[in-house]
Amino acid sequence: MEETPRTPVITIGLNAGQATFNYSMTELKNLAEANNMTVVEEIQQALAKPNPGTYFGTGKVEELAEIVADDNVNIIIVNDELTPSQIRNLENGTKARIIDRTGLILEIFANRAQSREAKLQVQLAMLQYQLPRLHTSASQRLDQQTGSGGGGGFTNRGAGESQTEMSRRTIQRSINHVNHELKEINQAAATQRQQRERNQLPSVALVGYTNAGKSTLMNALVRKFGKNEDKQVFVKDMLFATLDTSVRQLVFPDQKKLLLSDTVGFVSQLPTQLVKAFRSTLAEAANADLLIQVVDYADANKESMMATTEKTLMDIGVTDVPMITVFNKADLTEATYPTRAGDQLVLSALDEASLDLLVQAIKEKVFHNYVTANFLIPFSEGEVVSYLNEHAHVLNTDYVADGTAIKVELQQADFERFKKFVVTEEHS
Repeated sequence: MEETPRTPVITIGLNAGQATFNYSMTELKNLAEANNMTVVEEIQQALAKPNPGTYFGTGKVEELAEIVADDNVNIIIVNDELTPSQIRNLENGTKARIIDRTGLILEIFANRAQSREAKLQVQLAMLQYQLPRLHTSASQRLDQQTGSGGGGGFTNRGAGESQTEMSRRTIQRSINHVNHELKEINQAAATQRQQRERNQLPSVALVGYTNAGKSTLMNALVRKFGKNEDKQVFVKDMLFATLDTSVRQLVFPDQKKLLLSDTVGFVSQLPTQLVKAFRSTLAEAANADLLIQVVDYADANKESMMATTEKTLMDIGVTDVPMITVFNKADLTEATYPTRAGDQLVLSALDEASLDLLVQAIKEKVFHNYVTANFLIPFSEGEVVSYLNEHAHVLNTDYVADGTAIKVELQQADFERFKKFVVTEEHS
């Protein structure tokens, strides 16, 4: 199958002295490439704050217009979110289509959404983004209608304004409709989560920057410990390869079980509309017993990526969930791996020893309330022995005159359920 030709674009950014500026411009290029674009030129301007009318200074806009004409490029990607008037003035000044950072990320999400929920979430974010920008298109229409002025222009301006109000009502109706559909989906998802909670399986959520290797790590764990090893999640070396939250059950050799979820990746300046729209998807992180922050150890900007992840988690109200930090892709560095220092691990998702070290760290966090107990179960209660063999970690079994003597490590809830058979107990 032929690959879709990439669209040439120019990226522009305003350097106001921020420490992360160069990194944000590199990220903007990666975002453009993730949207099937090729950056042919990058233009920067050092300015204390954006020009309120044109973002760049007037001279720089003129220079930009010449580059657009010379390179025959008709799309400019801007490293910030622009006001409607800035977009309109830049388009007029450069004769190119202007896409701000927020618009670019929304386009990527719109192209990647697969499930009904993800599509609705992106649609909601795009509608919320469009609502305050309606007067951009209305103004363009008015400019064409009114021409150079004159008495007739006033009538047309009124028509344009009523058209804007009609469009605003249409978008608001669409937002209400999408919100209603999402509410129904969210209720179903909440019911599923409650069912999983009733099953008393702890949940672990992978979070982190997009393209840090969350899906690769999830697939490696599913292959090794998955209940259904064939349920792999999509992996591709690009930003926002996956938007949907995937949940898989892991069963370890000692019969300990948990639910592992892979959430949508983060990126700096993730649009507020998307954070709000994907709040339900990210609820897997909010309701988790443990977060695993996956960081690309080979990336020079990993500290900024970690700060972005932690800020986004705060934005969605995830503040008190225990976290392990996994520095992934150590195989692309000179570092020795796997290693562990407290709750920080350096590893490679492609390495078996790394997975074993991670599982050990996970177990310490989510199975700390397990109980080790000695049971004496009468032979008439054979189904209890069968249950424990399937759902608990059996350390020793002995058959005595009064029944089955069995030493087991098990969940607190199962311990309470079979307490009448306990001989001795110890809490881990």
